[in-house]
Amino acid sequence: MRIIKVSRLDKTIIAELAAIVGEANVSVSDVDRMAYSRDLWPQTHIWMMDNKVPYPPDAIAWVENEEQVVEVLMLANRLHFPVIPFSAGSGVCGGTLPHTGGVVLDLKKLNKIIAINDKTLTVTAETGIIGQHLEMELNRKGYTMGHFPSSIYCSTLGGYIAARSAGQLSAKYGKIEDMVLSLRAVMAQGEIIETVVTPRSAAGPDWAQVLLGSEGTLGIITKAVMKIYPYPACRSYRAFMFSGVHDALESIRRIMRAGIAPAAIRLYDELDTILIGSKKEDSVEAPVKYEPDDESMVKKIMHGMFDSVQNIMLGRPGIAGKLAEKVKGKCLLVLMFEGERDMTETELRMSTKICLANDASDEGEDPARRWWDNRYNVSYNQSRVFDRGSFVDTIEVATTWDKVEDLYHDIRRAVSKKAFIMAHFSHAYPHGCSIYFSFIGRGKTEEEALRVYRDIWDTAMDECIRMGATVTHHHGVGLHKAKYFMRELGTLGKIFNDLKKVVDPNNILNPGKMGLE
Repeated sequence: MRIIKVSRLDKTIIAELAAIVGEANVSVSDVDRMAYSRDLWPQTHIWMMDNKVPYPPDAIAWVENEEQVVEVLMLANRLHFPVIPFSAGSGVCGGTLPHTGGVVLDLKKLNKIIAINDKTLTVTAETGIIGQHLEMELNRKGYTMGHFPSSIYCSTLGGYIAARSAGQLSAKYGKIEDMVLSLRAVMAQGEIIETVVTPRSAAGPDWAQVLLGSEGTLGIITKAVMKIYPYPACRSYRAFMFSGVHDALESIRRIMRAGIAPAAIRLYDELDTILIGSKKEDSVEAPVKYEPDDESMVKKIMHGMFDSVQNIMLGRPGIAGKLAEKVKGKCLLVLMFEGERDMTETELRMSTKICLANDASDEGEDPARRWWDNRYNVSYNQSRVFDRGSFVDTIEVATTWDKVEDLYHDIRRAVSKKAFIMAHFSHAYPHGCSIYFSFIGRGKTEEEALRVYRDIWDTAMDECIRMGATVTHHHGVGLHKAKYFMRELGTLGKIFNDLKKVVDPNNILNPGKMGLE
C-alpha cells in the first residue's frame, strides 16, 4: 500500500535540476522522499508510528559546490518552487519539514576544511561538514572548536549556525554565535554575500548575526570562519550532591558570578538524579549511583520507568507526574574544567569552596568522569520510548537568575499533571541559565497522542511566556515552536516578516518556518 504522495514536481523541473547537479544527484524515489520528509521532531515520530508521511518533498537534490546552490536558487525563483536547505536532519523542531513540498537541497557534500590558521586561531570550512569530523581534524592539528552538542555525530556546522546551536561545553567556549567570525551565504535570489573576517566591527549591524538562527529562511550558509582554541592540556572533574535544587542553583550562580569558567556545568533535579542512578553505565548517561532513602511507590515508578511509568500513563495520563511532584531527594551537580593545568586547578578549587559553602557533599571525580564518558549516549536511546508506544521530548528554555527557580517549578508543576517530567540545568551565564526539561507522554491512538503532545507544549510555553523567559535556548524554532516564537517576538515579528519579503520576495527559502507568512 502506498503511504507517500506522488511527486508534484513537473518533469521539466527535474530535468533542469539534473542539468545543474547531475542526474545521479537528483531523486524522486519514494524511499529518498520518505527519508527527507522529516527531521527528529517527535511529532514526526508519532506520524511514522502510524505509517504516515504527510509532508514528503517533491524531490531531493545533492549539491557539490556553491555554484550549484546559486543555480538551483535561480531556477527556483524562475519556476517558483520551494527550496528547503538540509544538512544532517538532526533538528527537533521540524525546521526541515517540507510541509509545502518542493526540493530538499542536501548540503552535506560541501564538507571541506579550507584552512586552519595557527596565528589567528581560526578554521575556515564549508558548512556541510559533520561536527565530529571537523572536531577530529582540529584535534589532530592540536586544536578544538569547543562545540559539542549531543548530536555532534550526526549534525553539521551549517546546522549549528542556522539554528543557533549550543554545545555541552558552552560555559567556557560560548555558543555557536560566539564562535563565528565570518559567514558566506547564497541569498534567496542567488546573490552571494560574505562578511568581513574580523574579531569585531562597528560598521553597522552585524549581518552574520542576522543570518545566524534564521534556519534557512533568509539564505543558505555555505562557508564559515570559526574561532578555535589550543587543545586543552588538562581536564579536571568534580561532582557534588546537594539537598535540593535551590542550593545547587545558588552555587552555579556564584561560580559564574566569580568569573570562573567551567567547561561543563550540569545539575540534575531530584528525579533526574534518581533516574540516572538507575541506568546502566554502558548504555545511557550515568554519572552517579544513587538510591532514594526508602522503598516507596515513587522509587519503584522511577526505577521501572520504561515499563511501569508508561503503562500507568496509558490508563491514567499524568499520574506518574503527580507522584513525581512528591519526590524529595538529592540533586547531583557535575563540573568539568579544561585548559592549562594551573588555571583548571584554580577554577576547581574556587568552585569546590563555593559548593561546600552551600552545604554540598563532595562526591569526588568519578561521577563527573562517568558523565563525560557517556555524555552522548542518552540521545541515542530515546527510540526505546517510542518502541513502547509512548513519546519523549525535551523543552529547553532560559531566563535570568531571578526567575530560574520559579520558572523551573512552574513548568514542572503544570506539565506534571499531563506527563512524567524531569529536568537538568546547563548552559550557565553570569546572568542566568537554561533549564532542560525531559518529558514522557502517551495516547491510546495517534490522534490522542498528538493532542496530548501539543497540550503539554502549549502548557509549558504559556508558563514560559508568562514569566518573560525565552521559549528556546538552543534547539531553534522550526515549524514546531513558530507560534510561541512569534508570541515572544511581539511586534518584532512583523519586522522579521518584512525582512523576509525583501530578501526573498518569491518566498522560495524554507517557507512558513519560524512563524513567517
